[in-house]
Amino acid sequence: MNLIALTIPLSIPSPSQGVWHIGPLPIRAYALAIILGVVAAVWVGEKRWVARGGTPGQIGDIALWAVPAGLIGARLYHVATDHDLYFGEGKHAIDALKVWHGGLGIWGAIAGGLLGAWLYTRRHNIRLRVLADSLAPGLLLAQAIGRFGNYFNQELYGRPTKLPWGLEISPDKWPDGMTFPLGTTFHPTFLYEALWNLAGIALLLYLDRQYKLGYGRVFALYVMIYTAGRGWIESLRIDTIELNNVLGLRWGVWMSIILFAGAAAYFLVTGRRHRPPDTREPSPYVEERADGTDANGATGATGATVATESVDTSAEHDLNAKNPSQTPPE
Repeated sequence: MNLIALTIPLSIPSPSQGVWHIGPLPIRAYALAIILGVVAAVWVGEKRWVARGGTPGQIGDIALWAVPAGLIGARLYHVATDHDLYFGEGKHAIDALKVWHGGLGIWGAIAGGLLGAWLYTRRHNIRLRVLADSLAPGLLLAQAIGRFGNYFNQELYGRPTKLPWGLEISPDKWPDGMTFPLGTTFHPTFLYEALWNLAGIALLLYLDRQYKLGYGRVFALYVMIYTAGRGWIESLRIDTIELNNVLGLRWGVWMSIILFAGAAAYFLVTGRRHRPPDTREPSPYVEERADGTDANGATGATGATVATESVDTSAEHDLNAKNPSQTPPE
């Protein structure tokens, strides 16, 4: 009996290239991953937004505000926390503008994206917390997809490892000042984070469906899930300089701890205020006051419509309460 030898790979090879050219036009895997992630997030967010009573197509409009603001915030955060890569002796400050080489900080992306979305909600009388709950699973999906852009750039890797899924990294991509024996493989932290995010999506959707979360609690849970994974994954990384060793921990680990605590506090406090059956918010739009302004002091047609519907419904309820046997006029 002949035995067939099976070759089992003992490492994950890195891509030979991350850029392809169509004539003079460069097609970068990093950019494609970001674009695909944005499209996926908008698609998921749109379905959840409409299911919550939102206007179809509105998530795409919001993305026009949130995505550019998120990219700017992501780059600013990266340059601020990894400034030694761009400033100092032998460095070139102009490289800070070369986004295509990688380097987008997720915390800056979330902060910038929320700012852009908030500006849109102010103009259209939208409850930001309902919008955030709608977008949360899609954000995790976008982050999972985006991590494969890091794979093509050979970044976001961890300490050396002999595990069979160790990642091969070209020596020219090793951190400055670090050398390793040839053939060394590293923890594929980009893959760990992508898998963690995908599992987080399943958990978010299950808990939201099971407990009818609302009032920003889905987004808070998203922050908790993501930071719980990012904290331990961040502790494995060696690929960037990043303001390390703040009281013995990387800055990214501290951010995970701080944001997890803040999100958990919000989740618990809001959960106590809104217990079943008061779970889902009645509308994703802000209702107007009697003077024509909403809770933020702004005006808008959408809010007026919601307010009118709310008053009519209340009046009908009072009529039925006084005359249970009377049928409301058609």
